[in-house]
Amino acid sequence: MPKTSTNVLHPIPFSAWGLGFERPLLIAGPCSAETEEQVLATAKGIAATGKARVLRAGLWKPRTRPGHFEGAGNEALAWLRRAKAETGLLTMTEVATTDHVEACLKAGIDMLWIGARTTPNPFSVQELADALRGVDIPVFVKNPINPDLQLWIGALERMDRAGIKRLAAIHRGFTWFERTPYRNSPMWEFPIRLKAAFPDLEIICDPSHIAGNREKLGTIAQQALDLGLSGLMLEVHQDPDNARSDAEQQIAPREYGALIDSLLFRSATPTAPMQDRLEELRDLIDQLDEEIAQKLGTRMDIAERIGDHKRAHQVAILQPERWDRIMRRQLKLAGHLGLSQAFVKEFMDAVHRESIRRQTDEQSSPVGVVPAGSPLSPGNGVDG
Repeated sequence: MPKTSTNVLHPIPFSAWGLGFERPLLIAGPCSAETEEQVLATAKGIAATGKARVLRAGLWKPRTRPGHFEGAGNEALAWLRRAKAETGLLTMTEVATTDHVEACLKAGIDMLWIGARTTPNPFSVQELADALRGVDIPVFVKNPINPDLQLWIGALERMDRAGIKRLAAIHRGFTWFERTPYRNSPMWEFPIRLKAAFPDLEIICDPSHIAGNREKLGTIAQQALDLGLSGLMLEVHQDPDNARSDAEQQIAPREYGALIDSLLFRSATPTAPMQDRLEELRDLIDQLDEEIAQKLGTRMDIAERIGDHKRAHQVAILQPERWDRIMRRQLKLAGHLGLSQAFVKEFMDAVHRESIRRQTDEQSSPVGVVPAGSPLSPGNGVDG
């Protein structure tokens, strides 16, 4: 039997990083460092708003397809140093190779991040971790492009094991096969699950890469803050319409200042009276959750008895018309209860998969999982 990983993270809060900031941490800057003039003008515009502590800029920008602007490279390190000297903003950039790490450390870059294309590759992440071993520098790890929580955790663990204690995560959304209003689907359940697993880990949000356009930045940023994330990283450019990469999702410094002013920054910890009321409401939720679990257990017991009855009388388990009636009735009820149809459909599909498991003796399939294309997949229908 394979051994279960016992790795844990040992992150420390922003307030203990020794950089003079706490949550919420605000990071802003261009997608790419294009010219020294552009970097300096953008940095000064951001500093003038008083709404950011860190200047971000991509120096090495390999694109999905070659032939596009791929960053100014090592030359831009001097631009960031000058921007810091003239504005007081800390500097931050993405590293994807050991050469990037070496160049950034030599140039005195303050903070690093590992990008969404690097996080999914354990070989690359380990090389970066080895290059950073023994170095006391803040490192942020973006979620992988695809929704895989274990890859995200694994990358964080590799940094932690290399001795990086000033460690945080960046939620930038996920590539998903379904059409969504966003460039990358937020899938908020992933940062929530990561925070639940590691309560001391600081997680900030990158609304620019989730939204993919300027119009949705405020909505995503507010959602992140409402969920208790530790800060924001936004792409800001002195001339966003003419940016050489990701122009649609960048905003000018003045627009950035207005956006931050429009956001509601909620307290991370409730006051005593509010805490008392929260505990009352949470107790109610706990009771309801227990009732839901008990009712689901009863439902599955009945579904199993239906399966036994069908087998005893040589009746086929598949009943598509039965499942169609169940789903139509539940979706209609969802409208009356103010529940989204997408949520109810996903929930009922999960209930249906468990009913299938209880009604069949399919030992070849993992518990609760039905192979794609199987006649027993949701939509083909069994009783219950």
